[in-house]
Amino acid sequence: MNTLEFEIADTKEKIKQLADTADEIWHEYFTCILSESQIDYMVDKFQSEKAVTEQIANKNYSYYLVRLGENLIGYVGISPEEETKRLFLSKFYLKKNARGRGYASQMFRFIFDIAKSRGLTSVYLTVNKHNDHSIAVYEHMGFCKVKAQVADIGNGFVMDDFVMEKVL
Repeated sequence: MNTLEFEIADTKEKIKQLADTADEIWHEYFTCILSESQIDYMVDKFQSEKAVTEQIANKNYSYYLVRLGENLIGYVGISPEEETKRLFLSKFYLKKNARGRGYASQMFRFIFDIAKSRGLTSVYLTVNKHNDHSIAVYEHMGFCKVKAQVADIGNGFVMDDFVMEKVL
């Protein structure tokens, strides 16, 4: 298996690449879980160039492009929470042709190493309750469901999620 490279999304060009990748992945993956209108809304609200730029500037988020050689195959978004000693894994996505090849494990090692280097004691995330494949991957990586939550995200849409956490 090839080694992945993680590149901080810290320029307008890299943020555009990330947003384009998000749009591609979300419209390919989530159509069996969410309506097309909810996918469009969520990509615009959370993963557009504007949204990512604002998250980086105002909410202590870091985004990383995940590359295999010259190919952009996915991305991650994280936000450390020093007061709770946890790292919020906000985004974790791979393109379809990169799934099932062990790259997710490399991505998790990268994230866990960041958390540990900052003295954080756990990583947590939210996942749609109907996203069985991702839930299975997270459980395989040592995450456990800690609660269920429904969050109103506006425009008549909700996120119906499990919160999952892994103690490091």
